[in-house]
Amino acid sequence: MKNELEVIVKESGLDKTEAQDLLDNFTEYFEIASEWAKKASVIVVTDASQKAEMQMARTGRLFLREKRIEIDKTRKELKEQSLREGKAIDGFANILKAGIVHIEEYLGQQEKFVEIKAAAIAEQARIEMEEKAEKDILAKEEAERKEQERIRLENEKLKKEATAKEKKMQVEREETEAKRIAQETKARIEKAQIEYKAKIEKEKQDKILADQKDKARKEKEEIAKNAKKEMADYVKKAKEKEADQERKAMQAEQMRQGKLESEKKELEMLRIWVKEKIECPFCHKKFTRKNEFKMCIYCSSTNIEYDPKRELWICNFCGENWKN
Repeated sequence: MKNELEVIVKESGLDKTEAQDLLDNFTEYFEIASEWAKKASVIVVTDASQKAEMQMARTGRLFLREKRIEIDKTRKELKEQSLREGKAIDGFANILKAGIVHIEEYLGQQEKFVEIKAAAIAEQARIEMEEKAEKDILAKEEAERKEQERIRLENEKLKKEATAKEKKMQVEREETEAKRIAQETKARIEKAQIEYKAKIEKEKQDKILADQKDKARKEKEEIAKNAKKEMADYVKKAKEKEADQERKAMQAEQMRQGKLESEKKELEMLRIWVKEKIECPFCHKKFTRKNEFKMCIYCSSTNIEYDPKRELWICNFCGENWKN
């Protein structure tokens, strides 16, 4: 323990004077702790009759408790002197307290041997009582299990007897039910046969009536269809006749307009030809220029040309030709 305190002093960074002061303040407690460590090791209580040893353990525990309190008081007083010393002081005090607490606990155990022993006996008694109670519970559960098994077997026996009786009654009920079903089935078959014959007859009559209605409907539809077709043909022919009349009237109007336009252009050309005649100063004969025409005198097309060999004007559109 002393070596550990010297290490703490060395690592604390205190100078020799401060370190020595600490050692001086705690040296007495070092010695007390060492002394009681030895004394405590020889106090061993193994029987309730060792009153002296238990008293000695009590005395030592109370003495060490007082010294531990003094150590803590010294620690507080020294720590107030310097924060740097506080580190070392705490280390000293903690080590001393740890050592003394260990001894205190040991001496406390020796001091309270009777109480500890009584507590151990009581714990053992408690454990034994719990074990006995558990055994009683297991025995009771086993007895209940056997009783339940007996009741289950008895119930199974009664159930088998009831099942056999129920099966017998079920067979009787099934035979009675089978007879009833057979009678009802026979009655239903006879009723179904009568209904089927009536249904066949009704369907036959319904089919005849439906065929008659369908025939009448088809005849009516055919008459309506033919009438509609005839009306459509009549309307179509009327429209075609009206369109043909309109087309012929339009063509006649176009031809009339073309003829009027042609006559108008021919008169205009004639007027120009008469107006533009040239008189020869020697023979005094009048004539027109070869290129005097701008359009066809028949269809008024401007697609015309002059053939000097034949001395003819030719229209490339209508194919007509003429001379000056």
